[in-house]
Amino acid sequence: MRVYNTLTRKKEEFNPIDPKRVTIYVCGPTVYNYIHVGNARPMVVFDVLRRYLKYRGHGVEYVVNFTDVDDKIINKANEKSITSKEVAEKFINEYLIDSKGLLIDEPDTKHPKATEHIDDIVNFVKTLIDKGYAYAVDGNVYFDINKIENYGKLSKKNIEELMSGARIEVNSDKKNPMDFVLWKKEKPGEPSWDSPWGKGRPGWHIECSVMARKYLGDTIDIHAGGHDLEFPHHENEIAQSESLTGKPFANYWMHNAMINVENQKMSKSKMNFFTVRDIGKEFDLEVLRYFILSSHYRSPINFSKDILEQYKNGLDRLYNGKNNLEYLLDICSENGEVPGDYKEELQKFKDKFINSMEDDLNTADALAAIFELVKYANSTLDDKTDKAVVKNIYDLLIELTGVLGLLVKKDEILDEEILELIEKRNTARKEKDYKLADEIRDHLKEKGIVLEDTPQGVKWKRI
Repeated sequence: MRVYNTLTRKKEEFNPIDPKRVTIYVCGPTVYNYIHVGNARPMVVFDVLRRYLKYRGHGVEYVVNFTDVDDKIINKANEKSITSKEVAEKFINEYLIDSKGLLIDEPDTKHPKATEHIDDIVNFVKTLIDKGYAYAVDGNVYFDINKIENYGKLSKKNIEELMSGARIEVNSDKKNPMDFVLWKKEKPGEPSWDSPWGKGRPGWHIECSVMARKYLGDTIDIHAGGHDLEFPHHENEIAQSESLTGKPFANYWMHNAMINVENQKMSKSKMNFFTVRDIGKEFDLEVLRYFILSSHYRSPINFSKDILEQYKNGLDRLYNGKNNLEYLLDICSENGEVPGDYKEELQKFKDKFINSMEDDLNTADALAAIFELVKYANSTLDDKTDKAVVKNIYDLLIELTGVLGLLVKKDEILDEEILELIEKRNTARKEKDYKLADEIRDHLKEKGIVLEDTPQGVKWKRI
């Protein structure tokens, strides 16, 4: 597999440290509000990365954190006259609801939280001070970027230009305006913990370095997140982690591009801000997952409800293909008439899917291979096809869509009552009892099942 490494700005062969334990750390949300459609993209993309690596035989250890202490959380708590902990707990629960709707598999380590690792954070910061990479001033601790040579290597930022554009506040404690905070001095009304520098709380960047190292080791295989985290968050993670350990923090950095809304950057001030919960009121969230996977993860994508409606139709076509195969599995028999070349055709679809995913997780082309498989099934199968052929095609469809986390819902399987009604209608049509056939068709429509009579047999879909 080849992945685009943000650190080197090129595709590289993916060689994990230990194929039996591929380590992946993805920056999770700051839990002060409902997640928005932009947050959903890394959730879905890197969930698929994990699924695919497992599909290819790797063991995977996957960590997604919760930032549960932060200025935004504190501000929300003050607005609502509740504690920061109450805000964080509420929106962690809301995140988990949306995550389930997006069909995200749970991480292997159950979402470590910043507030659960205060002792680890304090020890990490203390070691950086002891090594001369950080300094304490009046209860605050800062990382000294002048002590490292390659600050900016991930984001490719020109640090001299950044420094010339920065302003040093009057009486600033920082030696350098680009130095970043590791530990914040306590302020009235804010949550705080004891430390060697007085009561305070962690800075934003330190928690991910601490938790990645604790759960995955000094050097991890893949660190991932949204493009907007490259600088300063991920840049600062590298600085503090590599200064502490003297080892590479992550061998591969993967970043997804942003989601725009109607060709503009999503922003509350522009009134084009959509939460996943908002979308879930009008669409099944599997549609949002499918929409995200229909483009390459490094390409910006444009979002609107009209666009999402189009993708709903595309997902419906996949479900119709699955439903048609399930129907044929129920009515076809094993007659021994198996075309000799169909397995070769199936292998071509599988190879195209794998080749697409091996090329920097190209889910758009992988989906194209799945649609070609469905088209092949629709054009070649009918009620006279050998059941073994139908089963092999069905199994491949479920195998490939399962890697993408699609078509996994169980409620699409027809229950026995509906299957019996379809068969009863088929018998009525053969006996030219069209009145009964129409009555059954109308009855099924009331149950949300639409039938379509085709030369290949009866096909159905849910509405």
